[in-house]
Amino acid sequence: MNIWKRISTLSLSQLVQFGFIFLKKPLLIIPTLKATKQTFSICNRLYGKAHHRGNKANAFRHALWNVLICQKTLKITKNDEKSEFWAKKVTDLYEKVTKNDPLDQAMDLHNNNIGRVVFRSKTFKNDTEIINFLQNMAENAQKVSKMNEIEDSEENLIYIAH
Repeated sequence: MNIWKRISTLSLSQLVQFGFIFLKKPLLIIPTLKATKQTFSICNRLYGKAHHRGNKANAFRHALWNVLICQKTLKITKNDEKSEFWAKKVTDLYEKVTKNDPLDQAMDLHNNNIGRVVFRSKTFKNDTEIINFLQNMAENAQKVSKMNEIEDSEENLIYIAH
């Protein structure tokens, strides 16, 4: 499912929630949408439709999405913490309004956070290095089937095998 199709499935109340956060920071709308589009493009190229399930490809997508939102908004915010806060705010709201199964939601929130941690590390010279690093993390992601297993995976991407 592409991002526009997903957005079109949101209720009016859900769209209003997104509208409010974007109204508070209108300069961050374009970089956030560009990061989202780039994330889907990369994931479609690397994984096809597989990244739409609760698998390793999905873990990669959530982490990459957060890294790219942080990178692209940093050009506006000029502050790492503000960019991380924005990425968290947007991606947490997305998880809240899409109302996934609680385990899926917890997995996504965890992987989103890992992406922000990767951004914070600043050890990468370019997107290719970030993508390679996250692909390696995804290959070594830990499988979870219960909420308490997520807590044991603090530094790893996680996935659910359905």
